[in-house]
Amino acid sequence: MNVLREISSASRDIKLLWASVFFRLFAYGLTNQVLTLFLNGINLEESEIGVFMSLTLIGDVLCSYVLTWYADSWGRRRILVYGSVMMVLSGIAFAYSENFHVLLFFAIIGVISPSSDEVGPFKSVEESMIAHLTPNNRRPEVYAIHALVGTTGAALGAIACGAFIDVVKYTGMYTEDLQCYKLVFLVYALLAFVKVIIMLFLSDRTELDCDHAELSSPEALIEDEMAPLMQSAEQRNRGLSKDTKSILIKLLVIFMVDSLGMGFMTSGWMVYYYAKQFLMSSFALGTLFFVSKIVTASSTIPSSAIAKTLGPVKATLLVQVASGVFSILIPLAHNCLPLSILLLNLHFATTAMDVTPRQILLTNLIMPQDLTKVMGVVNIGKTLARCVGPVFTGLLASADRLWLCYVISGGLVICADCLLAFWFLHVDLELTKQLNS
Repeated sequence: MNVLREISSASRDIKLLWASVFFRLFAYGLTNQVLTLFLNGINLEESEIGVFMSLTLIGDVLCSYVLTWYADSWGRRRILVYGSVMMVLSGIAFAYSENFHVLLFFAIIGVISPSSDEVGPFKSVEESMIAHLTPNNRRPEVYAIHALVGTTGAALGAIACGAFIDVVKYTGMYTEDLQCYKLVFLVYALLAFVKVIIMLFLSDRTELDCDHAELSSPEALIEDEMAPLMQSAEQRNRGLSKDTKSILIKLLVIFMVDSLGMGFMTSGWMVYYYAKQFLMSSFALGTLFFVSKIVTASSTIPSSAIAKTLGPVKATLLVQVASGVFSILIPLAHNCLPLSILLLNLHFATTAMDVTPRQILLTNLIMPQDLTKVMGVVNIGKTLARCVGPVFTGLLASADRLWLCYVISGGLVICADCLLAFWFLHVDLELTKQLNS
């Protein structure tokens, strides 16, 4: 795949969406490095931190459900601008308040990520926009670049956070860790404001009821795909089709089991694990997760080629089973930092390689008029499942058993892969033909 060619030929709206995901994940990468340490710094116990993260995710589920379900009728750009403004407010709240309930409220409505992963309505709406702006045979590359840009942003956010805190302390601006963490959240608010500006420049073509005719190719597949896009607001608010519901139920089970596992060991808890287990400094932690995110980013581009060669289901199975195994092995190196770092990076090298194949699976199985709602429901289901883990992670951390969460996480990811193979392995051949046509 020629990345430079795809980037240069992408439409203005696609490039703006790439800029949006970069700044958003950069901001998440910043706060991911300090969130658990900040909560611990305001005297929350580890079990209370787990509850805070779970409640944050539950609230995010409720907000995301409403915003994604009605995004097509309310306006996709309007939803993205709203979410970005709330990010600004949440960053300011975390910079100036230590009250549990105030922080929880703004973490919910303002989209504070308990990990450096996607939360809120952004991912669903953006992926739906990309699907409608991009012909079917170019989606793997566009989605791969979207994932690459986002993961690169998260990586830069991680190392920027560590370097920023060290510089602040070195210059004497602040000497206490908690003060530095609050300053990081102000930077988060600034990045969110930049995101607001980007969202305001999106064109009418990103909305569902615009004219996408020029995107269509002569192939009947693309014509059929674009035809249902011209709908009234009343049609958009109707329920999902029968075929879509059947597929959605299976996808929900798979993705929720996978996310249940991921919720036991989010990036935020990984930072906490390495800070406590190996007594690493802020800059060392930032460097560690910068490298890990760069490893993740580098895996997104070949993931599209693997999906086209093997099919999206086989590609997902190949990388996710390996990721689960590496997660289970990480605690075995609890006395050897170099080996632990190696296993962590092997885990990150494979864990994100399923993003593009899964996006391909979703956008090719679901009818375009249902796509935004389905992506919203799937991401809400994933977030809801992820709510469970942090509560138990906090309890296990309090009992000095945080390492066990790596094992639980890896085991559940492998279980999800088994379900994926059972229900969808048979569709790989047809999807592979479509992707290579």
